[in-house]
Amino acid sequence: MNNCILVTGGAGFIGSNFVNSWVKQGFGKVVNVDKLTYAGNLENLSGIQGNEDHVFVQADIGDSKVIAELLKEHEPKAILNFAAESHVDRSIHAPGEFIQTNIVGTFNLLEEVRPYWNGLNEREQGDFRFLQVSTDEVYGSLTADDPAFKETNPYEPNSPYSASKAASDHLVRAYHHTYGMPMLTTNCSNNYGPYHFPEKLIPLIIHNALNDKDLPIYGDGSNVRDWLYVEDHCSAIRCVLETGQVGETYNIGGWNEMSNLEVVHTLCDMLDLQRRKDAGSYRDQITYVTDRPGHDQRYAIDATKIERELGWKPAETFKTGIEKTVAWYLENQSWVENVTSGEYQKWVGKNYQARENV
Repeated sequence: MNNCILVTGGAGFIGSNFVNSWVKQGFGKVVNVDKLTYAGNLENLSGIQGNEDHVFVQADIGDSKVIAELLKEHEPKAILNFAAESHVDRSIHAPGEFIQTNIVGTFNLLEEVRPYWNGLNEREQGDFRFLQVSTDEVYGSLTADDPAFKETNPYEPNSPYSASKAASDHLVRAYHHTYGMPMLTTNCSNNYGPYHFPEKLIPLIIHNALNDKDLPIYGDGSNVRDWLYVEDHCSAIRCVLETGQVGETYNIGGWNEMSNLEVVHTLCDMLDLQRRKDAGSYRDQITYVTDRPGHDQRYAIDATKIERELGWKPAETFKTGIEKTVAWYLENQSWVENVTSGEYQKWVGKNYQARENV
């Protein structure tokens, strides 16, 4: 076993940000396994193309043969599982893909990691880590007066996506308690930042605003989320990987609760200042559409544990993080144009245009 980690889903939004920062900061070699579905994009990794510390392999985490070969060849000291179908709306339309990737894929991955770990010597077994990257959505929904999610909250998922992530988290927990494997789990709040596929709220609003399209908001826009800048998330994961206690879960949040409408208004006002139109505001493009089924009202992360035990806290406020995010999208319009191709347009039509305005 050497100074190498294996990352799954490392061409997606959070995964690619993690891989980029890991390689650019010289933390060691990364074997990056990604299936390259619609949200996986090698352009996200263009900044480390040709870097000898980055090995990319296009494969499904459920492909046991490939995973076994990679473990044997590269002997990683840690596995970080970012790979997941992660969009609630898509899970409503096609839940089967979420079951296959998030549950079956994670199970197959664990089944290859288990004999690999068993084959390590005692010292190597003690140093090895499997880190499961999860979401706050597994905890369910909060009311306005409920305390934020703690690691002790029971899992109460309300969508096919969150249910599939909850199941994969339970598998990771079970492999720790049953087989003694050194597992860690992180549950994060809503991420935002560079390379975010524009099906999610913040990149969708930026993209639509700049293209003079409607800015769709579910219901009345009162649903609340805690927002976490993606680089803060990456630094938290590195912290948990290095100093987290085996078998523990750590909630990672940004301490930035905002309603969807507040987020959209913030983006519109920022874009007004930077790309003011001849008349009116980007707010004029806001439209309210029929809410999605089972839409959780509020998520909020209590990130006290990771700060108290590991000394981590986010470096960015929502103001500083969103300024960096908008600047990145304005400077990288070619990336946006490339990812918003035919398949993306079909998805937008299926999910939004069929909804009546309210």
